[in-house]
Amino acid sequence: MSVLRALTDAISDRSVEVIDLTAPLSDTTPVIMLPEPFANTAGFALTEVSRYDERGPAWYWNDIVTGEHTGTHFDAPVHWLTGKDGEDVAQVPVTRLIAPAAVLDFSAQAAADPDFLLEVDHVRAWEAEHGPLPDGGWLLYRTGWDARSGDQAAFLNADAAGPHTPGLSISCAAWLAAEAPIIGLGVETVGTDAGAAHSFDPPFPGHAALLGAGKYGLTQLQNLARLPATGAVLIAGPLPITGGSGSPCRVLALTERGR
Repeated sequence: MSVLRALTDAISDRSVEVIDLTAPLSDTTPVIMLPEPFANTAGFALTEVSRYDERGPAWYWNDIVTGEHTGTHFDAPVHWLTGKDGEDVAQVPVTRLIAPAAVLDFSAQAAADPDFLLEVDHVRAWEAEHGPLPDGGWLLYRTGWDARSGDQAAFLNADAAGPHTPGLSISCAAWLAAEAPIIGLGVETVGTDAGAAHSFDPPFPGHAALLGAGKYGLTQLQNLARLPATGAVLIAGPLPITGGSGSPCRVLALTERGR
């Protein structure tokens, strides 16, 4: 039996489970809010073109308005100043859109401290238990933040000092960019940096280091709790927007039952 036939048979008999890691995209999908004087992205909106009526008697369709970085989305290197000479989202090789994933669960720590930061020692401890991060794969950083995704205020978790959401330390971001064998970082929060990362020195180390190294980001993921620590395969499907800095993205995971 061919490898592809074995895969489709395994999906059909559910020995391989397909898990959707994508947040539903609607006008209530949380979006990042930057302070003045910075410009903000558009949220998601549908405008009806026709719906089985005089505008089109047999069909229903809509126009959509959305930012590239709305909802579950893919960050290409060109999204950040440090990666400005790198790939746009249409230039990302399709072979890099299917890759193994490691899931690091720090949901308990993030529940206790919304400003929790992943450190290199946390990743090293995970590797001591589960083995090395996958070469050419994703690090998926589980914080439980997807439970907040139905509420903009709870999701951004901001006060007068700014947002409070988990992320990466400066040293961890630099290590993941320069030394870890991964192709990218996936998170459940609105971006790959901590909410307080605007005040770090340097600021936004997750974006700056990873995208500057030609690596990728996936944000606003859901259902990471359903994935094993190792063994899942991630399929990311951003739109190939020419010149695009990113794209809303359908993200699926394949897992073997019993793992």
